[in-house]
Amino acid sequence: MLLENENIKLRAPELSDLDFLFDLENNTDYWHLSNTRLPYSRFDLEQYILMADKDIYKTGQLRLIIDDKKNTPVGIIDMFDFDPQNSRAGVGIIIVEQERKKGYSEQALNVLIEYSINILNLHQLFCNIESGNEASINLFEKTGFRRTGIKKEWNKSSDKWIDELFLQKIFKTK
Repeated sequence: MLLENENIKLRAPELSDLDFLFDLENNTDYWHLSNTRLPYSRFDLEQYILMADKDIYKTGQLRLIIDDKKNTPVGIIDMFDFDPQNSRAGVGIIIVEQERKKGYSEQALNVLIEYSINILNLHQLFCNIESGNEASINLFEKTGFRRTGIKKEWNKSSDKWIDELFLQKIFKTK
C-alpha cells in the first residue's frame, strides 16, 4: 500500500526537506499547536532526519511530509502518542499558509486514516483542537471525527485561556 492518492503523497522526511522543516518548525504562528517554546536549529533538524528511528512502534510517533502532485512539500502530518496496546494514536496536521484551501489536508488525513486501519490495525485516531480553530474542527469532522470531550481553559494564549476540544474517529472492527 502506497501512502498516496491521485493528488498527494505522504512520505518520510529527507535531507532535501531541511529548509522546508526549518521554516515550518520555526514559524512562531504554529508554536501554540505543539507547545513549542524555542526555535529549532538546522543541525537539530538534520540530526532528526538522519538519526530518527522511523519505526512508530519504537518511537511512538511518525512524521510524514505531504507532497503535492509535483512532489513539492505542502505540509506535514504527524501521528503521536501511538499506543499499540490500546490500538490508538493522535494525529495533527499543518499545511503551509499559501497551500491552504486546496484540499491537501483532507486528502492527507484520509490517506493516513486508511494507513491506520489497513497497516497499523488501529481502533481509533484522536486529535486535540483549540475551540476557535474552526478550519481544523471542520476538517476533522468532515473526515468522520466526532467531538467527545472538552478540556476547559486548557491552553494559555497571551492573557487568555482557550478551551481545547478532543475529537475521536473510532473504526468499525472487522
